[in-house]
Amino acid sequence: MENQPIISLAEAIDIAFGKAKTKSTEKVNFKEATGRILAKNVFSDIDMPPFNKSAMDGYACKREDLGKELNVLEVIPAGKSPVHKIESGQCSKIMTGAQVPEGSDTVFMVEHSEETTKGKVRFTGTKTSSNICITGEDLQKGDLVLSAGTLLKPQHIAMLAAVGCTFPEVYEKPSVGIISTGSELVEPGTPVSSSQIRNSNGHQLATQVEECNCTCNYYGIVKDDRNSTFDAIKEATDENDVTIISGGVSVGDFDYVPLVINELGFDILFSKLTVKPGKHTTFAIKNDKYIIGLPGNPVSSFIQFELFAKPFLFKLMGHDFKTANLSITLASDYKRRKTDREEFIPITINKNNEAETIQYNGSAHIHAYHEAFGVMNIPKGVGLIKKGETVNVRPL
Repeated sequence: MENQPIISLAEAIDIAFGKAKTKSTEKVNFKEATGRILAKNVFSDIDMPPFNKSAMDGYACKREDLGKELNVLEVIPAGKSPVHKIESGQCSKIMTGAQVPEGSDTVFMVEHSEETTKGKVRFTGTKTSSNICITGEDLQKGDLVLSAGTLLKPQHIAMLAAVGCTFPEVYEKPSVGIISTGSELVEPGTPVSSSQIRNSNGHQLATQVEECNCTCNYYGIVKDDRNSTFDAIKEATDENDVTIISGGVSVGDFDYVPLVINELGFDILFSKLTVKPGKHTTFAIKNDKYIIGLPGNPVSSFIQFELFAKPFLFKLMGHDFKTANLSITLASDYKRRKTDREEFIPITINKNNEAETIQYNGSAHIHAYHEAFGVMNIPKGVGLIKKGETVNVRPL
């Protein structure tokens, strides 16, 4: 541990991604696929639309007949095939989404029509577009609809439904074990003494894992002793693909996590980052099992999950997770004394769409994040950012 080099967050992500082995695949019902990662490309099995389709309620006719009195042949609702072909001097009333009859090339709006006598109408507008959605104008049979690696959202479920892909192939969910270390911790429903604090990290991390659509197993609080730490980490690593541990990863007398990780045969690839908060972030691997050790301070564990653990979990599911990095004007000067680490500071957005820093007392001050829009990134070596300059903001 002491000989581990301190590396940047970007280097840490590169190392971890290089060791990530993608999970196996399975087929799931498309109705249950939201949040899953697509493992195979999806192609359209039909043209979309599959026929010339009316874009509105109106009358289908020949463009050359606009302005003439037209005989209405039939009413065509959506879902019913036209019976009659349109000839000169004829039209059919048509509903939005219905198949346009053969012989017509224009649909004029109901609002631009008048009934001259029973069964006859005339176009009353001055001009009109065709108002016809052409066969295959959105997609043609065989077109790529969704690419492997897509994180499936509601709009993607609509596409799966539209092309009849009812059982898409997706990557399996990683199972993730959560351990909180610290003899000072008690669970939220327990009264606290003067030397205790409630365990917020474990439940925060469990929620973050579940938001990634992974399977989460919570192992509770582990006291600061070697045997308890060993037993808990062994159980979690035996039962899960990834074990996330908060606390016990630094160099204190009771920080047993690095020792136990080594004893269990895991190879620690890094244990210190040039990032604040979250310097003592640890990553270890043994075959296809992974350990992510996060600092015990709530902000550190929260931010390093978002910056490091979340992209890694998605990588195991075949998805390159990316979040927006927004360039936003800073509302007032920001200064810091130490510039040896890349830093992430909570911000909110004011009424002028400027980034305003939130009062932040350090990595134990998780309350500072309850109204945060995101975090602004301060690069290593930068000590002053002036009002009006742009900063990179990562939304939360």
